[in-house]
Amino acid sequence: MKVIFHNDFHQVYTSDPASAEGRIEAIIRVIEKKVEFVTARPALREDIALVHSEDHINSIKNGGLYEIASLAAGGAIQAAETGLSEPAFAVIRPPGHHASGDSCWGFCFFNNMAIAMRTLLHRGKIQTGYVLDIDMHFGDGTMNTIGHYRCFTVFNPVSHYREAYMDEVKREMDSCQADIIGISAGFDNHEADWGGVLKTENYREIGKLVREAARRNKGGCFAILEGGYNHAVLGGNAMALIEGMEGK
Repeated sequence: MKVIFHNDFHQVYTSDPASAEGRIEAIIRVIEKKVEFVTARPALREDIALVHSEDHINSIKNGGLYEIASLAAGGAIQAAETGLSEPAFAVIRPPGHHASGDSCWGFCFFNNMAIAMRTLLHRGKIQTGYVLDIDMHFGDGTMNTIGHYRCFTVFNPVSHYREAYMDEVKREMDSCQADIIGISAGFDNHEADWGGVLKTENYREIGKLVREAARRNKGGCFAILEGGYNHAVLGGNAMALIEGMEGK
């Protein structure tokens, strides 16, 4: 599988857990011999402006975070474009699903998923898109920015019980109809992370369900990194999702 990545994502750009030293390394160490890396490119300002106001963009720039945040958004766009023809995963940071049009919180600055989806729509590459957000935290920014569009569906499983959670995902994927499915891949709902709900094997199953739905729809699928803070299990969880999307 193609994994969108850039060495700049190793840098510690703030003091929050998403930017913690060793977090990205924990993923790369596990997946590096099993995937094909593609170098991330920064998003164009006009692509970011499809989702965020000029005031918000300028505030991120004034805070010294524009370069890393636009690189993450650009990596998400590349994963989405690649996902139209083959599954792809963007190992990027900062995460994005708590970023709204004019504001952000929760370690996020630009909404990477929303920018990717809006860019594909703007470029005429899709007519419909579906976002499955498996982070333990509700993706309020994604809902705020694209949830009101009739062409987009945004779904956040809510159950705190493993079996019920997986039933939610399966029901959604069984009925999903979209040109592309994007996974906001937060791994903080793992049993050894903050959420304590999912096992590593569940991420593999989620990847499979998404891939099967995309095939049924004759569409595409991709994933982008959101949360996940236990470095000891993060790489294995990311690898499991990749394997599932590959059909393994």
